[in-house]
Amino acid sequence: MQQHNVLILDFGSQYTQLIARRVRELNIYCEIHPYNKIPQNLNDFKAVILSGSPSSVRSEEAPHPDLSEIRGKKPLLAVCYGAQYLAHFSGGLVAPSNTREYGRANLSFIKEDEEFFKGISQGSQVWMSHSDTIKELPTGGTLLASTHDVENAAYKIEGETTYAIQFHPEVYHSTDGKQLLQNFLVTIAGVAQTWTPDSFVDETVAELKAKIGDDKVVLGLSGGVDSTVAAVLLHKAIGSNLHCIFVNNGLLRKNEFTDVLKQYEGMGLNVKGVDASARFLGELAGLSDPEAKRKAIGKVFIDVFDDEAHQIEDAKWLAQGTIYPDVIESVSVNGGPSATIKSHHNVGGLPDFMKLKVVEPLRMIFKDEVRRVGASMGIDKELLGRHPFPGPGLAIRILGDITAEKVRILQEVDAVFINGLKESGLYDKVWQAGAILLPVNSVGVMGDERTYEKVVALRAVESTDGMTADWVNLPYEFLQKTSNKIINNVKGVNRVVYDISSKPPATIEWE
Repeated sequence: MQQHNVLILDFGSQYTQLIARRVRELNIYCEIHPYNKIPQNLNDFKAVILSGSPSSVRSEEAPHPDLSEIRGKKPLLAVCYGAQYLAHFSGGLVAPSNTREYGRANLSFIKEDEEFFKGISQGSQVWMSHSDTIKELPTGGTLLASTHDVENAAYKIEGETTYAIQFHPEVYHSTDGKQLLQNFLVTIAGVAQTWTPDSFVDETVAELKAKIGDDKVVLGLSGGVDSTVAAVLLHKAIGSNLHCIFVNNGLLRKNEFTDVLKQYEGMGLNVKGVDASARFLGELAGLSDPEAKRKAIGKVFIDVFDDEAHQIEDAKWLAQGTIYPDVIESVSVNGGPSATIKSHHNVGGLPDFMKLKVVEPLRMIFKDEVRRVGASMGIDKELLGRHPFPGPGLAIRILGDITAEKVRILQEVDAVFINGLKESGLYDKVWQAGAILLPVNSVGVMGDERTYEKVVALRAVESTDGMTADWVNLPYEFLQKTSNKIINNVKGVNRVVYDISSKPPATIEWE
């Protein structure tokens, strides 16, 4: 796809996706591949980055990449585990560190006139995260930088375009991390900064035209950012041969089915709305386990979708709004080192009976890039700014079993909360917000009567990609007003609480 690619080899670091995000921010296209599945054709790649790892190079199970076609032949940047790997297996020495080197540190020495550190001054803050340390540099190694505790914080290998660092330039705590990556990729490796939302749209539309031709494509729209951007890209490529289906699973937000359908019609998309709410609620009756609820919803969705797809003659393709983190996270331990956290509804594949080929125009880009691509195609700002909403909808925000009455209560509560955020100018300051209906009744007093009604929790988080998240410090006045409005207007609720947990250790959704 790109002639100016960067290859990132993943050794299982929790920060690998962040490396890719930082590289993309430089308008450079990159791909993550497991260290043990290096692409056969390396001609597409102009530079290579080795990620960190939870492993130790000194252990028997240390990940061993085959770098024979990379080292000395392509510009190489080794981060943390990568730096220790190069040292340990090339004549240097790696030993356990006396203190676990974790957290902020400052560069106390930088070699003069070194391109790699251009624009970075002594005292620059870096982020360490390792328990081993490099005691002796590998053969041909030249020291480039140190911190107070880590002498060999950065080095290069003479006679090769190989650089190595024992800190993480990709995390925000490394203040000049982006500059360092730019120095390596642009100045040293000569990678062109040509990867922009516009270039992605042009290339993707051309690829889709070539791949799909005159075939018909079916796409399940959710009302969310990913499926909408995927739909507009496909519409640009194949026009009315794209058939979109928007299913009401009875678990959408208040008025969402009609509102979103109107919005799509205004965009010129070929969309059919299918109200299958009774079918979904029937299948969910009596189920309390979160995974069981997810599976039931997935099964009914496929059945409804299949019924509708059969009505479109000669449909050959199924389009999905899968994005890059879904793809990376679904590659589990042996296929790639990062641990899988939970199954993604988009990547599990489809039952054989659907007999449709899959097309995923967004599978190589991150969420923030999806929004930029959408903006470059002129998609409405309000739609692109929508908070993420889980595929199973309100089913995983109602703890315990699902009933039509519980859905009604939560839709009303959610509407008060979300509309309140919008009216107070807080919606765009929050990454994701929602309400959770708890399987708890509590005592209350309304008028002179004692009540025994539901408790709802409000949740609002800030994040860039959903991988980590902090709870948002919403103003007390706003919370007070929202709580009053919910209790006074939503029959069945007499108590409102606010969730102040971050991810990790909690997740964004409760189920």
